[in-house]
Amino acid sequence: MTIPSETPSEGLTARQQAVLDAVLGLMVEQGAQLTMTAVARRASCSKETLYKWFGDRNGLLTATVQWQASKVRAGNFDRQALDATALRDSLVRFAANWLEVISSSTSIALNRIAISQAASGEGDLGRIVLANGRFAIGERLKPVLEAGRDAGLLAFEDTETAFRSFMGLVGRDVQIRLLLGDTLTLAAAEIARDAERATTQFFTLYGAAEAGPGLDRANA
Repeated sequence: MTIPSETPSEGLTARQQAVLDAVLGLMVEQGAQLTMTAVARRASCSKETLYKWFGDRNGLLTATVQWQASKVRAGNFDRQALDATALRDSLVRFAANWLEVISSSTSIALNRIAISQAASGEGDLGRIVLANGRFAIGERLKPVLEAGRDAGLLAFEDTETAFRSFMGLVGRDVQIRLLLGDTLTLAAAEIARDAERATTQFFTLYGAAEAGPGLDRANA
């Protein structure tokens, strides 16, 4: 059985992806003052097309969050042939993808708006980000962790707890610092190092003793 990495954004056309990128760009520039008219103008399409593709404004925002979250994935691998190297590589890739996404100006803007709306009770972006961001990403990674446990490479009782531990090791205080205006800049090499470090720490916490030499590199 191959563990897939599909997301709700997989079926988008290149034109639809460009529209969602336009939405992200407008959020960076204008914050919560996002209208279908502004999106149509920026994306060089009609409002009728936006409504046809995404429904109402909330539908457009949901698709935008899903599009941004779809960039975080662990990749495909054969569950039946999973070994320590494949599992580690998948977790490192997932960690690096997530760090790259959350440190981008678009994600920072999107999350700031979502937090503001959640606090004020105005708008649905907070709920949309929670459902299609954090929760959706969790459902994408948890099968990978469970596959590692089933293969005897990881040892944990509760998948949610293992997932939170991994994300905590990867994220540390990076996201909150960025949301609060820290000028922290993560270069590609630093993201790669952080992803490797977090995965090594995760294997130290959850690596199964019976996995044997295959985890030597992870526990080094």
